[in-house]
Amino acid sequence: MASKKLSTEFLARLKAVTAKRARTLIDHILKHGHITTEDLKEKYGYNHPPRAAKDVRDEGIPLETFSVKGSDGRTIAAYRFGDPSGIRRGFLGGRRAFSKAFKSALVEANGSRCHICFQEYEEPYLQIDHRVPYEVAGDVEFDERDKESYMLLCGSCNRAKSWSCEHCRNWTELKSAKTCKSCYWASPESYSHIAMQDARRLDLVWLADETKAYDELKSRADASTEPMPQYVKKVLNRIASKSKL
Repeated sequence: MASKKLSTEFLARLKAVTAKRARTLIDHILKHGHITTEDLKEKYGYNHPPRAAKDVRDEGIPLETFSVKGSDGRTIAAYRFGDPSGIRRGFLGGRRAFSKAFKSALVEANGSRCHICFQEYEEPYLQIDHRVPYEVAGDVEFDERDKESYMLLCGSCNRAKSWSCEHCRNWTELKSAKTCKSCYWASPESYSHIAMQDARRLDLVWLADETKAYDELKSRADASTEPMPQYVKKVLNRIASKSKL
């Protein structure tokens, strides 16, 4: 069954999508009304259907997921267009690539270091990241002259941020850029929450000669039979308490 009648504006939005995988999914839904995970695997060779659906959602096109019966009678997932009013306008065209010049400008402004752990890295090992996740705000305010909207992260911190953000209610439901901006992962220098939890975080890395201090702390933690993070936190709390006296 073909897709229900869509508005001219919505059709124009769909037509503007050019990315191959997203385009394939959109065209199939326009013709048949929906597309199943079986279609994506068997007809188009996409072995990870949720990734194909995410490509469409990353373009700002709303999709609904529902259940149908596959060719073998088992229940499988299917996708169809959601409410057109749910179009997220800052996402059309997908993620925009960053130029080498923009990355160099970020390094010049903030140094060749990760904005979370503040360790220095060679430029190729740093990744440009949206302070407010793309999945929340898209590139609505995209402007390569606005360096404050982006940050450089090492691979480890970028993965940690991704995991935390993806499990945050603001990512999955609320989509509030303001909430993101007051989060540790967007503003580690000044924040009020971590993924909407009342929490504080400090990412520390010991390098070169500093590792001697770490090894000493680790030795003391082992002697106290406490996990290293718990022991270090106790030491810091003790120092903080003394400074108030």
